Amino acid sequence: MEETPTIPFKNLHSRECQGHKKKVHSVAWNCTGTKLASGSVDQTARVWHIEPHGHGKVKDLELKGHTDSVDQLCWDPKHADLIATASGDKTVRLWDARSGKCSQQAELSGENINITYKPDGTHVAVGNRDDELTILDVRKFKPIHKRKFNYEVNEIAWNMTGEIFFLTTGNGTVEVLAYPSLQPIDTLMAHTAGCYCIAIDPLGRYFAVGSADSLVSLWDISEMLCVRTFMKLEWPVRTISFNHTGDYIASASEDLFIDISNVQTGRTVHQIPCRAAMNSVEWNPKCNLLAYAGDDKNKYQADEGVFRIFGFESA
Repeated sequence: MEETPTIPFKNLHSRECQGHKKKVHSVAWNCTGTKLASGSVDQTARVWHIEPHGHGKVKDLELKGHTDSVDQLCWDPKHADLIATASGDKTVRLWDARSGKCSQQAELSGENINITYKPDGTHVAVGNRDDELTILDVRKFKPIHKRKFNYEVNEIAWNMTGEIFFLTTGNGTVEVLAYPSLQPIDTLMAHTAGCYCIAIDPLGRYFAVGSADSLVSLWDISEMLCVRTFMKLEWPVRTISFNHTGDYIASASEDLFIDISNVQTGRTVHQIPCRAAMNSVEWNPKCNLLAYAGDDKNKYQADEGVFRIFGFESA
């Protein structure tokens, strides 16, 4: 196993992006790593142009139309300017990030909290507060599958080929379904408490699961076996992300730091201090920039509506 050249994390710093009026729930990079989207309790999403080495002011574009919190968003994996948002207003919307206009909208049956694209960009999966999963065909933007589960469904994800669909559940399991049939293949007894979040390694070797038991487990995708556990956090793990090379995993919770660990050794390589519980961490798909957003408050205890990006070298 070759040693990965280590990143000089100690010399890197974070930049703050301000624009939302209330806290940011979700951050996501587009497929080229040039734009970042943020979704907020203030009922808007914003698209930011990020220069990896730039020190200029960050330009942003507001996506307006939702009438409730934008809880999660994701970019089309094949198109750098198309983005999908899931909101508590029961709608899912597709936007063009160049014009800021909503191009498609679907009214679903409940408050949407999760959204993810199939890797080939043809389908979008949406999960709501009532543990119902809806799969939409992106072209027609109409539901093609609907399924209600009789257990708590938290986060959802496809594997790299789009043939396997994962659900993390409140029972501490990961349900593994075949796609598109959604027939059960396996139930993984992953954690002793609810499984909250899931991330797929960009090289397709692993997936990681974050749990209310404060652990992150790493699974070999071909064997469906747990190969490693990360134990740095003390609170329920809310959000996890692999970096673009698959060498590092970031995880965050209500602890006042984000842990970055080496995937192969399980050792922590860096911790980013933060001032509040984190809602979303996501690595850029092309370089080592990590976006993160949480429940930051200002000195008057009002939501700051900011997120930050870690990984910039000092000017």
